[in-house]
Amino acid sequence: MARSATIAIVGRPNVGKSTLFNRLVGKRLALVDDQPGVTRDRREGDANLLGLEFLIVDTAGFEDQDAATLPGRMRVQTEKAVREADAALFMIDGRAGVTPLDEEIARWLRSEDTPIILVVNKAEGKQGENGLMESYSLGFDNPIALSAEHGEGIVDLFDAVRPIVEGFEAAEAEALPPRIEGEEGDEDEEAPLGPMKLAIVGRPNAGKSTLINRMIGEDRLITGPEAGITRDSIRVDWQWEDDGEVHEIQLFDTAGMRKRAKVQDKLEKLSVMDALHAVDFAEVVVLLLDATKGLEAQDLRIADRVLQEGRALIVALNKWDVAENPSSLFNGVRNALDDGLSQVKGVPVLTISGATGKGIDTLVRVAFEQRAIWTNRVSTARLNRWFEGAVENNPPPAPGGKRIKLRYITQARTRPPTFVVFGTRTDSLPGSYERYLVNGMRKELGFQGVPVRLNFRNSRNPYDE
Repeated sequence: MARSATIAIVGRPNVGKSTLFNRLVGKRLALVDDQPGVTRDRREGDANLLGLEFLIVDTAGFEDQDAATLPGRMRVQTEKAVREADAALFMIDGRAGVTPLDEEIARWLRSEDTPIILVVNKAEGKQGENGLMESYSLGFDNPIALSAEHGEGIVDLFDAVRPIVEGFEAAEAEALPPRIEGEEGDEDEEAPLGPMKLAIVGRPNAGKSTLINRMIGEDRLITGPEAGITRDSIRVDWQWEDDGEVHEIQLFDTAGMRKRAKVQDKLEKLSVMDALHAVDFAEVVVLLLDATKGLEAQDLRIADRVLQEGRALIVALNKWDVAENPSSLFNGVRNALDDGLSQVKGVPVLTISGATGKGIDTLVRVAFEQRAIWTNRVSTARLNRWFEGAVENNPPPAPGGKRIKLRYITQARTRPPTFVVFGTRTDSLPGSYERYLVNGMRKELGFQGVPVRLNFRNSRNPYDE
C-alpha cells in the first residue's frame, strides 16, 4: 500500500484542530463541540489542500497530566503521532494569545526532529492580530494566520505544506525500483479486491479498542478502565497475514452504544451517531459482547440495527479467558440470538480474548467468509431452478379463492443480497411464505448468516384498466 506524506495537527485543547481536520478532508469526520477535550484518539483522513494530497492526523488536545490518567494516555498518543509524521501543524488560538501550555508544547516540539509549521487559528479580527504577534515568541518560523472555520489563510497553509509533500513524493519516487517494460503485473493483471471494511461495535467497555490494539500489534487506540473513552469512530488500516497471503483490512473502532434513554449528553449523542455512520460504511460488523456480563437487550438492539442496515454480522464474546461457566454462557447467547434475531438465522457466534489475542485469526477468517456470502451473486438459471422447485414443493396460498402465481425470480443486487420475485397478486402473499422462500435461499443457495432482502413485483396486466 503506497504511503502518503503524513502531517499531524497538534495543540492544546479547543484551539480548532478538529475543525481544520474536517476542512482539509472535506467532510465532518471528526466530532466538533465548544467544550474542550472532545478528540481523544488520533484520527486519520485523506486531505486535499488546493490539489495537494496527503494524510492528515487529528490528535487529542495536549495536556500536562500524569501518563496513568486518561489525559496522560491521550498525550502519549499525540506524542507518537508527531514522531511518526513527516511534519506537524502546531496550532494555537489567536484570540487567547500564547498561553503557558502553548509555551510548554513549543518547548517539547523544538526538541523533536519533526518539522513544525506554526498555525495561529481564529486569527480574524483585532484579537486574532494580537495573538499572531505574540506567536513569534514561540521560536518558530513565520506563523500562518488562519481561520479553520471560515477558510481564511488556506493559500498560506498550502505554500507552507507544499515543500514537505513534494519532498516526500520525490524521495518515494527515488526509492522505487526502475520499471521494466513487459514485466509481469501491468495492465493484464486482475485488479485485487478492495480492503475489507470491518467495524467493531458494542456497549461501552466491551473491549473494542483493546481488541483492535491486539489485532494490529500496537497501542494505537486509547484504552483503560473508564467506560466511554472512545468518542470518534477511528479507522485503522491493517494488513492481516494468513498462510503467507496478505489481506488488506480497514478496521473501525466505534463509541460504545448505551440505551437511548440513558444518552442525555450532546457529545455522547454525536458519538453514537458517528458509530452508526461507521456501521453504514462497513461491510462486516462485529458485535462485541462482554462475556463477564452476558447478552443484554441493548446488544440485541444493536444487532438488529446492523441487520436493518443490511450488513453482515458476527457476534464475538470477548474476555472469554475470564468468563464463568463458559459452556452454558455460550449456549444461552446462541439461543437468545436465535430468538431475538429470528429474521436472520445462522449469525456466527465466536469466542475471543482481546487481552490475549486468542480467537482473533478465526474472527478475521469468518469475517472474510461472511463478506464473500454478502457479496455473492447467484446465476439467474440456478436461482430459477431452485425457485421452481420451492414453489412446486410448497405452492403459495389462494386467499379468498384467488390464486397467487409466482413466475420467476432475479437477483437485483448484492451487498446485501437482494432479490425480486415477479408474479400476480404478490401483494396478497402472506409473510410466512416470504420467510419460507428466504429460509430456502439460506439453506440451498448459501446465504447463511447474512441479511437477505426479498421484494415482490406484480406483472403488468394490459387489461387492468
